[in-house]
Amino acid sequence: MNGSEKVDGRPAEDGLDRSEVEGVVRRNIHALLQVRKDVESKKSFQEALADRITRFTGSMTFVFLHAGIFGGWLVVNMGVIDGVKPFDPFPFVMLAMIASVEAIFLSTFVLISQNRMQALADKRAELDLQINLLAEHEITRLIELVDGISRHLKVPRSTDPHLEELKKDVHPEVVLEEIERAKQDVAAE
Repeated sequence: MNGSEKVDGRPAEDGLDRSEVEGVVRRNIHALLQVRKDVESKKSFQEALADRITRFTGSMTFVFLHAGIFGGWLVVNMGVIDGVKPFDPFPFVMLAMIASVEAIFLSTFVLISQNRMQALADKRAELDLQINLLAEHEITRLIELVDGISRHLKVPRSTDPHLEELKKDVHPEVVLEEIERAKQDVAAE
């Protein structure tokens, strides 16, 4: 393919055929979207309700609605409107109680949604870790393979002190122990 050919109807500026890569990327995107759709469809009624409430309460519509309600409440109960008797005069005890109860429920809905989102984030982090460990293992095998080929072909090699270490799999528990040891060393300083 030369630089004048097209990829998906667009000229390929660098002359590279991206059709295979784009196909893999597209497949992965569709797979991830399908997983999200499946997760959404498996939400319980309570989780879906909590998410909807949290989404609404985190919107500007909610802010404007509350500004209007609280503003109107204050105007009515300060006796500004002739002919309308205040039903919650200053210090607006009923308004404070309603706002407090609303805050209790809204914070609960937010916590429910955050807990569910954290569980999803934990699953994603675990998936990332598994993919990274698999990639590390594959790269280690490739290093071993390339080193074996170079030895077989008697290709002159410089002595790299890290090569033997790179040919070994990394054990996650060892890395975690080293991270903890480093944190303790920094904390002790």
